[in-house]
Amino acid sequence: MSADPDSPRAPVGLLRSKGWQIAMIGLGTATAQLDTSVNIAFPAITRGFALTIGDIQWVVICYVLTYASLLLVLGRIGDSIGHAAVFRAGLIWSAVALLLVGYAPSYGLMLAFRCLQGVGAALVLSCGAALVTSLYGEERRGRALGIYTMMMALGLMIGPLLGGTLTAIWDWPAVFWFRIPVAVAALLLLHGMPASTPRLGRDRFDIPGGIALILGLVTLLMALNRVRELSAVWLGLLSALAFAGFIWRESRAERPIIALDVLRLPGFALLNLVSVLANVAAFSVWLLVPYYLARVPGYTLTESGAILAAAAAGAVLAAPIGGRLIGRRVSAGRLAVAGAAGIGAGLLLLGAWTGQTPTILRVAGLIVQGVGLGLFQLAYSEIVTAALPLRDRGVAGSLVLLTRTFGTVTAASIVLMVFEILQAKHGFLAAFQQTFQLAALLAFVSAGLLALSTGKVATRRP
Repeated sequence: MSADPDSPRAPVGLLRSKGWQIAMIGLGTATAQLDTSVNIAFPAITRGFALTIGDIQWVVICYVLTYASLLLVLGRIGDSIGHAAVFRAGLIWSAVALLLVGYAPSYGLMLAFRCLQGVGAALVLSCGAALVTSLYGEERRGRALGIYTMMMALGLMIGPLLGGTLTAIWDWPAVFWFRIPVAVAALLLLHGMPASTPRLGRDRFDIPGGIALILGLVTLLMALNRVRELSAVWLGLLSALAFAGFIWRESRAERPIIALDVLRLPGFALLNLVSVLANVAAFSVWLLVPYYLARVPGYTLTESGAILAAAAAGAVLAAPIGGRLIGRRVSAGRLAVAGAAGIGAGLLLLGAWTGQTPTILRVAGLIVQGVGLGLFQLAYSEIVTAALPLRDRGVAGSLVLLTRTFGTVTAASIVLMVFEILQAKHGFLAAFQQTFQLAALLAFVSAGLLALSTGKVATRRP
């Protein structure tokens, strides 16, 4: 006899199903990924607090620095006390922080609350990938990571589309407040997920190592952000000292935050460097394309947002397909090479844009770049996850996000600097084309480095 879908047991079965739990993990992760909606609200925030355009950068810096510096530490904590517990705490924290940001009476308090929001994002993002892979099991890890990569890209795509509409109707606080019910819904509907994983014996968190790591990451990211200023030198030196202390501590810790011997695995350090380079190239799209679209007559703000969202749409399409291919028809290493090359191909298409380029060709270039980025990020996630022990699954997911963040922060400094230099010499359009040609070259170099090291990254046993 078939089960009655209207019986009381049916909803419980749905809430405990794998597909439902994955959807709710994706919904919870969206509280962080939908932060792309804030970019559209920058002009409204500037007017609301009577800021200069230069001041608005701190809305991004406070948030990014906070969550990026905490990712590895919180991923390690999730490996110890349970990924689901950390994820749920992140949803609660995020809901409260989003409420506070929207109600901030001054710009200074808004920045403080953005730091709190960054803590919530780090709690959620550090354990999201680990939760998804735990639901699928190791034999279907590639497919799980493909779904997770797709969900991350989906949030990035929807953010700009919602941000403009919400800001126009309810002003800038709406881009924060609309994520509160998203976080609450994910929290309430995540039934049936284990509260925690078994605690490892004598598994104590390395507090001094965690402090040194956070200090090193914060100062390094600040140095990258201020690369054109003298203060970058002092920040870089402080970061080097903090990382030296972190390495010294981790080499002696019984249970380090990240085992340093993983960096000695063949090709592993190069792989993470390539991830930073590929993300530097890819993030140039989000930096420069909005300015190009603003110069195209006839595009409304909504239409420009929809065209820009095509880049993320490419990743949404590619990630689940790549997840099914990994381990069956193609290795993760080769897929990473193809992804990096795809990023380069898409950026070359963008570098050929003129004032007369048809909209369909603009969208096509963004989609090609997005497909390449989706494949690369998926393959990179798979390689890193396979290289680290199973007990460090939270650290693995956090490392993937950390290298991505380093790429975006570096791009915000280096790519814009290159563009400004070229614009002063050749004008906007020529500078736009040349910058994307250079970004494409960087992506192709990344693909070449990966091709030389494909198959050399060792896989560790749990």
